[in-house]
Amino acid sequence: MELVDTLVLTGLILILLCLLLQRGRKISCLPPGPFSFPIIGNLLQLDIRAPYKTLMKLSERYGPVVTVYLGPQRAVALIGYEAVKDALVNQGDDFTGRGPLPFFMKVTNGYGLAISNGERWRQLRHFTLTTLKDFGMGRKGMEQWIQEESKYLVARIHGTKASPFDPTYFLSCSVSNVICCLVFGQRFDYNDDHFLHLLQITAAILEFTSSPSGLLYDIFPQLMECLPGRHHKLFTGIEELKKFIRKNIQEHEDTLDMSSPRDYIDCFLTRANMEKDLPTTEFNNDNLVPTVLNLFAAGTDSTSSTIKFALSVLSKYPKIQEKMQQEIDTVIGRNRDPFMQDRKSLPFTDAVLHEIQRFMDFVPMGVPHYTLRDILFRSYRIPKDTLIFPILHSVLKEEKHWVSPFSFNPEHFLDHNGNFKKNPAFMPFSVCWRVSGSYGAFIFLISLLQNFTFSIPGGPDSIDLSPEQSSFVNVPRTYRVIATPR
Repeated sequence: MELVDTLVLTGLILILLCLLLQRGRKISCLPPGPFSFPIIGNLLQLDIRAPYKTLMKLSERYGPVVTVYLGPQRAVALIGYEAVKDALVNQGDDFTGRGPLPFFMKVTNGYGLAISNGERWRQLRHFTLTTLKDFGMGRKGMEQWIQEESKYLVARIHGTKASPFDPTYFLSCSVSNVICCLVFGQRFDYNDDHFLHLLQITAAILEFTSSPSGLLYDIFPQLMECLPGRHHKLFTGIEELKKFIRKNIQEHEDTLDMSSPRDYIDCFLTRANMEKDLPTTEFNNDNLVPTVLNLFAAGTDSTSSTIKFALSVLSKYPKIQEKMQQEIDTVIGRNRDPFMQDRKSLPFTDAVLHEIQRFMDFVPMGVPHYTLRDILFRSYRIPKDTLIFPILHSVLKEEKHWVSPFSFNPEHFLDHNGNFKKNPAFMPFSVCWRVSGSYGAFIFLISLLQNFTFSIPGGPDSIDLSPEQSSFVNVPRTYRVIATPR
């Protein structure tokens, strides 16, 4: 019996080795990377609390293009400005794909803008960009919405009477209301319990996708579905969000005037009516619900997190806050609403906002891309169905492009005359800076600094600017702040 067991075990080992060798031969032109185990891949090497740190370390040995396996899923990490630019700019057409990440696949069923590909992605992306521009994204209409919402925010903060408060709730309400005006054509009261509950769900999505549990869900979704955990409660909450969106869509359908669209939903429904007999149309409720969900959740979290982090930065560096206020008082004063056109006259303030986004490093792993076909990149062959991670942390903290990459330093965006200067390695979200998020953060932040000076009860030395959680995104730490009226 022992001889038989030994022969069986030897045979299994030989079969496994053959499979590994076969895989190695098949993808021998892959970028280099560490040895991976069957099923679990490189998980034993991965810092699941901050995966990008492991990938950065691996690049020191294997170079700027590294292959790893997240469980059974093959992935290629791009490290540094040159590698990211080569892929997303110079070979942008090869890397337009979005990966079918299991968490978002379950949320969207593969529909909507966020993780779609091919013709669906092209139709929805072009329509969304065009519609957002028509309704003022980066134009006067959006500017007025942000200015109006800033007044509500300032009034609420005045209500704290210089007592410590958690800014998360106020900022989420304000930023989300701007998105709601754009998408739903209405804003919600800060005391609306249902609205606040929905914002808590969007915050929970961000927290989960930035946690080790979220990473493990995307690697082993079937296993995670069988295990207890907060993801089950989260999916229930997401269904509540969808129900809220469907209700709004139905109300829009009941009152739709195709000659006078009020918001994004009206425009989508109008396009759907125009193309209802077109077999290839992507304008249907299957795509509308997840696209609105993406705009509502992602638009809220990215901008509100940026402003919350900014308040921590300004409390930690009061001299920077004072210098910004002096510049704002000189150019705008304390009573006039800020406009985006003021930005060119506020070089120091503009530099601080850019440095906040660089230092915050909101999406350190970058938005995951996906190869829809075999592609050649830097003499490597990257097979179809490979996840691509453009590690934006490696761009935003690359010593070649930043004088002091791990220090908060507005001088990164100022020339020797104190004028604002651009840096090609400034990629806080991707190769294209998200103008909408920058737009909202600028006006909100100016409005706050016109009215308040911010501090933390424990003083500047008590503030830790490192993220509270770090995986897909860096979640900033929450501090109770004091807003002292000026």
